[in-house]
Amino acid sequence: MKKLIFALIAALGFVAGAQASEGGMVWDKAPNKTNDLASLQNGAKLFVNYCLNCHSAAFMRFNRLKDIGLTEQQIKDNLLFTTDKVGETMKSAIDPKQAKEWFGGNPPDLTVIARSRSGAGGTGADYLYTYLRTYYRDETKATGWNNLAFPNVAMPHVLWELQGERKPVYDELEEHGHKVSVFKGWQQVTPGSMTALQYDQAIGDLVGYLQWMGEPAQNTRVRIGVWVLIFLLCLSFAAWRLNASFWKDVK
Repeated sequence: MKKLIFALIAALGFVAGAQASEGGMVWDKAPNKTNDLASLQNGAKLFVNYCLNCHSAAFMRFNRLKDIGLTEQQIKDNLLFTTDKVGETMKSAIDPKQAKEWFGGNPPDLTVIARSRSGAGGTGADYLYTYLRTYYRDETKATGWNNLAFPNVAMPHVLWELQGERKPVYDELEEHGHKVSVFKGWQQVTPGSMTALQYDQAIGDLVGYLQWMGEPAQNTRVRIGVWVLIFLLCLSFAAWRLNASFWKDVK
């Protein structure tokens, strides 16, 4: 029994440590763009061009992109690279065996990644928005990249041509007699094809698409929910007045 208790404590400590390593920094607040069709369309384009090479979205079909204002012909002409049919799911073109050799494991499916990554630091969208904007060069890593939101990440910075190369800048502070490095900001080493503002907007579009993809009906659900609450409020008012009218002559 003692061994079992110690094993459980060790396992919980490992999980907590893993979560702390990934969520040690404060997550930036992601913009909410799930109602912006132009933003979702740009996010879908970024996802297909930069993410779908390695990651799948096996629970999302290409024809569902019509919900964000794209026609079937637009999907075929601009987004259909890994399959020939619009009704197929978004599967990656990478060989799983090669992926395991290159990255140490198969890249995860991204269909519900924005819903699964929420935590104490914020929503899953906040995490992704922070994660995709905190890559930096690290020659000690096999991929040449590291990440502040996910230290020792196996995934390389696939968007580096857009963002350019940056390195984190730290302040040295002394606490209780020990020097502590505190993240201060970023220094641009080489420019990308986008400015910092343009890159942040593009990542906001991509994260918005990932958020939408995790639940395509979420905006419809919210709209229906609002009307249901209004109906229940009116029904409650009618029932209250009817009850008062029924009992008004009862002593």
